[in-house]
Amino acid sequence: MTEQKSPLAVVPEETPGHGLLKGKKVVVTAAAGTGIGFSSARRAALEGADVLVSDFHERRMNEARDALAAEFPDQQFEAITCNVQSTSDVDALITGAAEKLGRIDVLINNAGFGGEAELVDMTDEDWDRVLDITLNGTFRATRAALRYFRDVPHSGVIVNNASVLGWRAQRAQAHYAAAKAGVMALTRCSAIEGADYGVRINAVAPSIARHKFLEKSASSDLLDELASKEAFGRAADVWEVAATIAMLASDYTTYLTGEVVSISSQRA
Repeated sequence: MTEQKSPLAVVPEETPGHGLLKGKKVVVTAAAGTGIGFSSARRAALEGADVLVSDFHERRMNEARDALAAEFPDQQFEAITCNVQSTSDVDALITGAAEKLGRIDVLINNAGFGGEAELVDMTDEDWDRVLDITLNGTFRATRAALRYFRDVPHSGVIVNNASVLGWRAQRAQAHYAAAKAGVMALTRCSAIEGADYGVRINAVAPSIARHKFLEKSASSDLLDELASKEAFGRAADVWEVAATIAMLASDYTTYLTGEVVSISSQRA
């Protein structure tokens, strides 16, 4: 008997921009390459924003900025290298972004690092690197952004990239799942404090969004298996995640803070 596929198994055409972020100044961490970060930067631009991209990899970061500038010639695009494991780098990113863009309205915390490792074989270095980039990096950027928003006369938005692994159990993902669960908790707690400065802080939790970077950190067989368990029988396209991030960054969600929005078609 042939398994019936959902009509939603085919990735739809990307939704056109609707000016959700028109006039906004947006900063995106880990925005180089082909993943959710670059897609989020592009989506912000598609919605009318000026965008500063940041990444540890300077060449790829500059390529990302140049690609955006070529596609959206009437908007402003900037770039600043940043290692989110460095407090001085992260502080300089926020300060520099405010100078280059004139202000910051939105910070998208996308930086994260994963991999597969059984807990019994996991080294302290394996654990520490994933937690430091994924959780501590988000903390450093959130702290720097809140300090910025505290001292300016306008409000802002922070959107963090978490993962359904903050809720779900998956073999060989203890470090990444712990980090992403931490991002969720950080989102909730920082949102209470951010309200004092007119800042909304939310997170997205994608189930699986396939891109070249993810293919380097997990086997194709595993990714195929995980995608097949989703109700649509497929992974998300990165633009589908980025579109939700743009919504959370926009004025369409002015009464939403401290929330984690699952981007998932639910596991069958």
